[in-house]
Amino acid sequence: MSDQIPALNPTQDPEPPKIDDSPISPSPLERRNSLEKHLQTRPDAKDLKDKHILLDTNAAPSLQSTAQDLERQRATDSLKKGLERRPEREELIERNILPDSTAAPALQGQQKELEKHMRADSLEEKMKHRPKPEDLIKEGILNQDEDPTK
Repeated sequence: MSDQIPALNPTQDPEPPKIDDSPISPSPLERRNSLEKHLQTRPDAKDLKDKHILLDTNAAPSLQSTAQDLERQRATDSLKKGLERRPEREELIERNILPDSTAAPALQGQQKELEKHMRADSLEEKMKHRPKPEDLIKEGILNQDEDPTK
């Protein structure tokens, strides 16, 4: 029974718990240094305008929203005009811009490779059954002076 926790002697007072009285927030000096450090690495207004965080305009704040809406509408109109002039899918297929395939785009490369190999196999098979020049001369398809073996 040596594994038991020893009981407190009622005559002994337990140690009072220690209270952490350190401040939760950093000291004012540390806070000021941190703020200065962040202000030094702060991007300038031009960078923020380039990233479209700040509006790049000289218009009055009351007009900025209207100017932004007009710019968005101009872009929308430009896209609509471009889509209206866009050629149809059939025309793009005729001009060999789009492949004439119903396969998923991820499979079209493999489909094209398979078609290429199938054409090569077909051509190879036809070459095996090709008539000899002598047979073509006998049938009158080639003349004697057109014999490719001579």
